[in-house]
Amino acid sequence: MAKRTTKPANSNELDGKEFFAAIAQIEQEKGIKPGYMMEKITQALLSAYRRDHEGVGDNLVIDADPDTCTVRLFLKKDIVEEVDNPATEISLEEARLVLPQAQLGDVVRMEIKPKNFGRVAAQTARQVIVQGIREAEQGMIYDEFCNKEHELLTGIVTRIDPRNGSVTLRIHSGSEFTDAYLGVNEQVRGETYAEGQRLKVYMVEVRKATKGPQVIISRTHPGLVKRLFEMEVPEIYDGTVEIKSVAREAGSRTKLAVWSADPNVDPIGACVGPKGQRVNTI
Repeated sequence: MAKRTTKPANSNELDGKEFFAAIAQIEQEKGIKPGYMMEKITQALLSAYRRDHEGVGDNLVIDADPDTCTVRLFLKKDIVEEVDNPATEISLEEARLVLPQAQLGDVVRMEIKPKNFGRVAAQTARQVIVQGIREAEQGMIYDEFCNKEHELLTGIVTRIDPRNGSVTLRIHSGSEFTDAYLGVNEQVRGETYAEGQRLKVYMVEVRKATKGPQVIISRTHPGLVKRLFEMEVPEIYDGTVEIKSVAREAGSRTKLAVWSADPNVDPIGACVGPKGQRVNTI
């Protein structure tokens, strides 16, 4: 006859190994530092219990040890003669059932089993964890694209709004990507776009928004022309020729003021190139 298991299959006990394995999986899939996720998850567990048990306040502590794969929740209670607040106080008689040498005025830590979490508390914990993952991902995208401000990036057109002609581009930087909005005012007059088309854009700014980082891009910004010249003209890239100013009417004409400290280098000729090859490429 088969032995009966001591722990039901649907037990609400928190499996430490599964808990830390889940964190490792999130770290691997999302590229999030484990310390960040552990902090968010412990906050979620504390928030979950506090929601169902008013008055516990800061007396609630959590001990998560990745070395032993254990997660334990404790409630600190003051040992008093007469209990006024059961959430934070315990009588001497009850305390000695847990800690026989307990005395009045001591603080005892009572372990709380995860199975005591209610349905609402568990849902709260889940929401906090999901939000923590989302915030971490958004923070990683923001940090990555902040380093690309005032740079030239290539995006892929994913959507064209038929009502106003605005374009949505998927822009990649390293392992991160985000969608950027190219408004009509930032488009070159006369240009036409198609879904799937690769497009060079100038990153003006990255802003923090409630729905995630907002990347501001442009095709009309003077900085785009400057970056294109840096790519095509080695003398500009290495600093031999310096762009002093850029004036642009996108789709019509552009003027550059260039200067060189080297008397042997013609700054205008360097930008134009042999038979105008460099400027024509741009």
